[in-house]
Amino acid sequence: MDTYNIIFGSVLAAVAVADLWVVFARDLMMLQQNSYRNERYWRWFSQSGESTNIGRILCCVALMFLLVRHIPFFAGAAIGMIIVLCQLVSLIRKKYKKPLVWTPRVRRICAVMWALAVVIGVAAGLFFGIKGACCAVLLMLIVSPLLLIGANDILAPVEKRINKKYYDEAASILASMPDLKIIGITGSYGKTSTKHYLHRILSEQFNTTMTPGSFNTTMGVIRTVREHLRPYDEVFIVEMGAKQPGDIKEICDLVHPSAGIITAVGEQHLESFKTIENVQRTKFELADAIPADGFVVLNNDFQMVASRPVGNTDAVRYGVSNPRGADFVASEVVYTPLGTTFTVTGKGLAEPLTIHTKLVGECNVSNLLAAVIVALRLGMSEEKIRYAVEQIEQVEHRLNMKRTPAGITIIDDAFNSNPAGSRMALDVLSMMKPGKRIIITPGMIELGDLQDKANEEFGRHIAECADVAIIVGHYNRDAIMSGLSGGKLPQKDIHAVDTFADAQRLLQTIACAGDTVLYENDLPDTFK
Repeated sequence: MDTYNIIFGSVLAAVAVADLWVVFARDLMMLQQNSYRNERYWRWFSQSGESTNIGRILCCVALMFLLVRHIPFFAGAAIGMIIVLCQLVSLIRKKYKKPLVWTPRVRRICAVMWALAVVIGVAAGLFFGIKGACCAVLLMLIVSPLLLIGANDILAPVEKRINKKYYDEAASILASMPDLKIIGITGSYGKTSTKHYLHRILSEQFNTTMTPGSFNTTMGVIRTVREHLRPYDEVFIVEMGAKQPGDIKEICDLVHPSAGIITAVGEQHLESFKTIENVQRTKFELADAIPADGFVVLNNDFQMVASRPVGNTDAVRYGVSNPRGADFVASEVVYTPLGTTFTVTGKGLAEPLTIHTKLVGECNVSNLLAAVIVALRLGMSEEKIRYAVEQIEQVEHRLNMKRTPAGITIIDDAFNSNPAGSRMALDVLSMMKPGKRIIITPGMIELGDLQDKANEEFGRHIAECADVAIIVGHYNRDAIMSGLSGGKLPQKDIHAVDTFADAQRLLQTIACAGDTVLYENDLPDTFK
């Protein structure tokens, strides 16, 4: 009997350790997606259903079989081995939209997690034998988030010291380039697109570097300065993101921008900001950091931007849908399958500037207008600006259009949907004729107490603009369906599916040449 116990116990321990490796990697991935912040990770863990997922429950069952006295240990170990093996296979087969990136920080946290796990497992084995070791590994599978948070806390002083070193290096590099023009860009939405557009326009005349991808945190900016900024650069465009008050000020204290753009203040990330007033204060940390001889470009189309006075620097206001009080206005906007034409009027322009772009949507017109204003303020000619805008390519997943070989037009707006952006995307979809207008969406997230209301309104607007609606997942389904129910869209053209794969399969049976499909938002792993 002892032989059976040793054999089954050893196999269970080996399989459980392999499972623990995969579980640790998934925990680290979610911590990384939550910016390595324990409080944000724990909020996700508590609200996502992860604390009671099927894998954790089954591991509790396996642990119970090992601990019940009248069940032979080898029998409990055999049952536990099957359960753990099934969980291991399930986790290995699972696909993620943002897989774990094995950065040095991740490796350090992982090493400490395994150190804690080894200490716990060896101690349990020494005191309670093979049964104790097996129970310890199963318990760690259940409470792995606690090991993750503990390891992250243990390493906090180390990470602070490392970050301080990188911060000082970046500050030294920036101090060595006193003539560098630094332009900050922030906003609830539109900042990444505006960054790309401004970079393309300014690159026509200046040596320009921008923060790549979504490098919009302090550490992302530090990494850009250390790895991408060139000694001969004349302009540095810094995207500034924020999840809580003080985030943008922290970036500004490092880079000291001489100009800035605030694209929007809206109901994004209200789960962490709590109120729209907190969002406004945080976004305007950029404006507050601009010196008196600089300037900040403000989007008056958003009431929480238009209503906020700026007294410390020159404020240049622009608008598309709300031209009142704006220094620059985009008007005569015309959309065609080839793109958009619009006219810019404003201070310093002898005559209206007519611009054509491959981009579509009012949000893109607005973002381009902000970039054009900065280019004008930096002395670029209208001819260079017009040429550069004409060359701008659509930013992936941000209201970009393409046509499939089957003759179906795809509008890809799958990145980080929000109330204003989703309305604009639907307005573009409504103009796509002839053919059916199809939307595939899981709705909008991170809107706090406004989540249900915003998605219900989103559903009402879908009913006005689309011919077919495919709602993905359960996260916002009830709210969107409630909005759809009051519209004119027939019930037969409203579909609810569980996954994007299901939506794609359904689309193949619905779409045909001449139709237009809008992909509006794609929920990240943390909302699955």
